[in-house]
Amino acid sequence: MKIVVHGQQAFGQAVLEKLLERGENIVAVCTAPDKEGRPVDPMKTLALEKGLPVHQPASWKTDEALELMQSFDADVCMMAYVLLFVPQPVLDAPKHGSFQYHPSLLPMHRGPSSINWPIAMGSTSTGLSIFWPNEGLDEGPILMQKNCDIGPDETLADVYFNKLFPMGVDAMIESLDLVKDNNAPRIEQNLSDGSYESWFGKKQAEIDWAKPAQEVYNIIRAGIPQPGAWTTRNSEQNSEQISVFEAKLTSASDGAPGEVTEINDSHFVVAGNGGSIQVMRVKSDAGKESAADYVKRKGLTVGEKLGA
Repeated sequence: MKIVVHGQQAFGQAVLEKLLERGENIVAVCTAPDKEGRPVDPMKTLALEKGLPVHQPASWKTDEALELMQSFDADVCMMAYVLLFVPQPVLDAPKHGSFQYHPSLLPMHRGPSSINWPIAMGSTSTGLSIFWPNEGLDEGPILMQKNCDIGPDETLADVYFNKLFPMGVDAMIESLDLVKDNNAPRIEQNLSDGSYESWFGKKQAEIDWAKPAQEVYNIIRAGIPQPGAWTTRNSEQNSEQISVFEAKLTSASDGAPGEVTEINDSHFVVAGNGGSIQVMRVKSDAGKESAADYVKRKGLTVGEKLGA
């Protein structure tokens, strides 16, 4: 079976590695265009090392891009972490079409921040979908789904790198085998049973200390490592934004929401609504550092109020 692998970054590289280990017939590797001043994509690096043809269209919405995909005469296109919009004629060009990885249980959490949102919303489980993309936003028929739990202290990084990434690579290979056996389902999504959320960005990652402490903690977990849940500090000597990159939820509830109630050698504590947040690691004007180093450097004191 002739395969086009379309993807980028570490996930695309991992899928490509698995296919190479299996001796699959990869006729083309497609990845995002290079960016000036940025490292070469690891998927591209691997493909070139293995002597595979690499293509990097700036857009798939051109006649030339369609002709390129048609020229591969492929049986299937495996889309591993693709951010560019791909029109239907390009998706349909391979004999069996194209299937794609998405890190949520579609139709839930369609959109670009599908791992952040279930954590931010306090969900205890999520999963991944392999689906047949169309021109809608993650709306195509489902080929395969797998579930995983979200632990009470797990962050975006924990859920993705420890669960959804390795599960996703395996699911892509399993899906290829189903296509080879002509046994790959196409189960239509019921979009009314799902949700679409846009980016979990800086606005969504701002900490509101007046909200229940559990909700604050969920926002913090959902922002590690990106985009970083943040708060403001406005003292007489310091006015800045602080992002929280390691924290714990505690039941202590002394102090008004946003008030720094304790400082010790390993963390500082910020009161919330019905609980408190122990902050162990932050990012500010000096980059990422331990809470203890931040306190020593910037003179944070008990009684200060964080947040607007």
